[in-house]
Amino acid sequence: MQLQGKTFFITGASRGIGKAIALGLAKEGANIAIVAKSVTEDPRLGGTIHTTAAEVVEAGGKALAVQCDIRDEEQVKNAVQQTIAAFGGIDGVINNASAIYLGKTEQTEAKRFDLMHDINVRGTFLVTQHCLPYLKQAPNPHIITLSPPLDMDPKWFAFSVAYSITKFNMSMMAMGWAGEFKGAGIAANALWPATTIATAAVKNLLGGDALVQKSRKPEIIADCVSWIVRQPAKECTGNTFLDEEVLTKAGISNLEQYAVTPGAKLQKDLFVK
Repeated sequence: MQLQGKTFFITGASRGIGKAIALGLAKEGANIAIVAKSVTEDPRLGGTIHTTAAEVVEAGGKALAVQCDIRDEEQVKNAVQQTIAAFGGIDGVINNASAIYLGKTEQTEAKRFDLMHDINVRGTFLVTQHCLPYLKQAPNPHIITLSPPLDMDPKWFAFSVAYSITKFNMSMMAMGWAGEFKGAGIAANALWPATTIATAAVKNLLGGDALVQKSRKPEIIADCVSWIVRQPAKECTGNTFLDEEVLTKAGISNLEQYAVTPGAKLQKDLFVK
C-alpha cells in the first residue's frame, strides 16, 4: 500500500523517535501532523515542531506543526481539528509522546508520578479518542503505540514501578483498542525496540554517551512503522511487536545498518528479555 497523500498524526514528533518516524513517512510522500510542545530549542534535547516540519518538507512530505500538550484535552481537540483542516483526514495515529523517570517508590515525587500518568496514559488515550472519528473514515487506519510487550514479571516493575505501570498501561490500551475497533477495521498495535535507541532521553537520563554508543538509531523504529501502516488493518492488529520481529517480517535482515557503532555489543532495552 502506498503512503503518498496519507496523513499521520504523530505525538512527540519534534525530536528522537517521533521525528525519525515523521521523516520516514515523509520520504514516501505522507502528510505529517507534528504534534509536540517544543517551539523553542532546548540545547540538551534539540528540535522543535518547526525544525522538524522543515525537514519533513525537505524529505518529500507535507507538514503541519502543531504545538500541543497532550495532557490538555482542549489542545488535543484543537490539534486534531487543525490536522483535519489542513489534510482532510487522518489515516494513522502514532502514540509516541512519553515521559520517563526511573525512580524507586520512595524517590518518586507525586508530581513525577502524575506527569508520567498524564502524558503516557491519559494523553495517549485522549489523542486516540479524538482521532477516532476520522480513523473510522480512513481506508486503512492504523494506531501504533510505542510501548512494550505485556509481561507481568516483577523484575519489570521493581526498578521503577511508577514508570513501568504507565508503559504497560499504554500496551493494554493498544490491545483493548485492537478488540474494540476490530469491527470498524482499525488496526491497533504496540511497538517497542529490542535495544536502546540513541535519543536525548537515553543520553541524558539513562546512560550518557556510553549507552548511546551501544544503541541503535531511531530510524529502525521508523522503518518498522512504515511497514506496519502498509499492512491491511483488518489483518495486522492486536500485536505487541518488537522492532526486530517487524523487520524480519519486512524482509530486512541487515540490522547492523541501524547500529550507532557498528560491531558494538548492543544494550537491551527496558522490558526486553
